[in-house]
Amino acid sequence: MTTPKHPTPVPFGTEDATPGREPQAAERSFGEAAPADASRAEATPSPGDSPGEEADLGPSSEGQLAAAEQAARDNYDRFLRTAAELENFRKRSARELSELRKYANQALVRDLLPIVDNLERAIEAARAGNASAHPLLEGVDMIRRDILKVFESNGVSPVDALGQPFDPTVHEAVMQEAVDGDVPDNTVVRELQRGYCMHERLLRPAMVVVAKKSD
Repeated sequence: MTTPKHPTPVPFGTEDATPGREPQAAERSFGEAAPADASRAEATPSPGDSPGEEADLGPSSEGQLAAAEQAARDNYDRFLRTAAELENFRKRSARELSELRKYANQALVRDLLPIVDNLERAIEAARAGNASAHPLLEGVDMIRRDILKVFESNGVSPVDALGQPFDPTVHEAVMQEAVDGDVPDNTVVRELQRGYCMHERLLRPAMVVVAKKSD
């Protein structure tokens, strides 16, 4: 009876002695992989490592600071100009609003002036006919005085004319009249139509007759 043969056990570490197999190929390839990767990492140059080579980082810090300061100055100048324009606009608007309020009734007052003129003519005609004590005349004169009070409350006042030197800014000369005595030339001697001012604005010039020295 034949005894079965069992394979002879191979000691650990002697597998490479097997015919047809390169000795320690796995160990060599496994052990050499890391040094090769490390050498490749060391061989790769990083930006700026070479002498004289600088990375492109844009403008210098001094240039950036100068540009920021100039931009700040420009913005401040624009702010000052805008603030000045706003202040001028505010003052102009307030002035225009004040002018509008002051002369809001100018057109109405100008339309009432002929009515006052007619009342004054009626009073003069009645007085010339010796009717100064007539109740109707007193009523008309009272209406005239009430209208003049309304004018005064709105800043309307008559232009001084009689006895004043002729002033072309408030007087309108319609004729000259020869006079004797000490009356200077170009003095208002008669007022044909009363003039009126509203605050500092002329509503209507006074129609006057001025003096002229007789030859």
